[in-house]
Amino acid sequence: MRGILSAKERREANVAVLNLRRRLIPLAVTGSLVILIGTLGYMWLEGWPLLEAFYMTIITLSTVGFGEIRPLSSNGRLFTIALILLGASTVAYGFSTLGEYLLLADLPDRLWRRRTMRQVEKLENHVIICGYGRVGKSAIDALTAGHYPVVIIEREPERVESARNDGHLVLEGDASSDEILLQAGIKRAHGLIVATGDDSLNLFIVLSARALNPNLFIVTRTVNAENAPKMRRAGADRVVSPYRIGGRHMANIVMRPHVTDFLDVVTLDNGIELWLEEFIIAPQSPLVGQTVGEANIRRRTGVTLIALIRQGGGATITPAAETRLEAGDELIVLGTREQLAVLEQLTGSAKGH
Repeated sequence: MRGILSAKERREANVAVLNLRRRLIPLAVTGSLVILIGTLGYMWLEGWPLLEAFYMTIITLSTVGFGEIRPLSSNGRLFTIALILLGASTVAYGFSTLGEYLLLADLPDRLWRRRTMRQVEKLENHVIICGYGRVGKSAIDALTAGHYPVVIIEREPERVESARNDGHLVLEGDASSDEILLQAGIKRAHGLIVATGDDSLNLFIVLSARALNPNLFIVTRTVNAENAPKMRRAGADRVVSPYRIGGRHMANIVMRPHVTDFLDVVTLDNGIELWLEEFIIAPQSPLVGQTVGEANIRRRTGVTLIALIRQGGGATITPAAETRLEAGDELIVLGTREQLAVLEQLTGSAKGH
């Protein structure tokens, strides 16, 4: 889904603004001509010097209520009446055009915001990203590769424009604001990734998000690892330190290069059709009540069952054939996209957290 205007919509908006700008030029010329006509008229009819004629023209057109600087002849009074009517018409048209210009000057942005809101209102089980910096962009790349719908919240205008040009749905504002989070559809969202570089802001975002949606899965970034416990107490399900994870990943590459490469392949979109995924068994799934051996997931779907995580019971790595499956069990599996799609139907649930 795109958060930008279509080429036709942007073209129409730009044409409307351009046409309005073209109307402002004749308006400025007309106003100048009226002042010139008034000044020359008083000089010719009344024989006044330039400054007095110009002054009389200005106070007549502005209708400030000042009296005549000199007594007017009959012709001068008729000319003044005509000048007032002509000036009033020009000023009225000028204010109308200027007001229209001010309303239409940001027309492309208003159309874009309106279209973005319409698209966001249609989303469910999407992921909200707070912050369009380097960490946020990396998260978005992985999510879009996995076909997750994404909504971005960013308060810096330059980054908002960048996200908009990259074709993402983006809302401009403070992610710690309840109003902005509600606009992003937080009550319908699957998850929230807090990726700003400010720990205090991240903490406020987590607090606000958890209050608005108690069931939301929240992952937050922390710059200072000492703040991780505070993030968890505020409501974060996972706390990530990019620097710590980056260092550990590099160490793993040195110690276990092939294992690390394999994990990158099965968890990231590297063009290879092999994925490590997780599914939660729904209460209506036919797998409920069957043992691992009876379910025979490998034969029925082609995926490899690596681990089973039971709520409140920890993880059972490579569960035994007699392990009985229950509703709410989380299966960690390895397979191709097609095989995973079959298992998703069999579990009766979408992907897990």
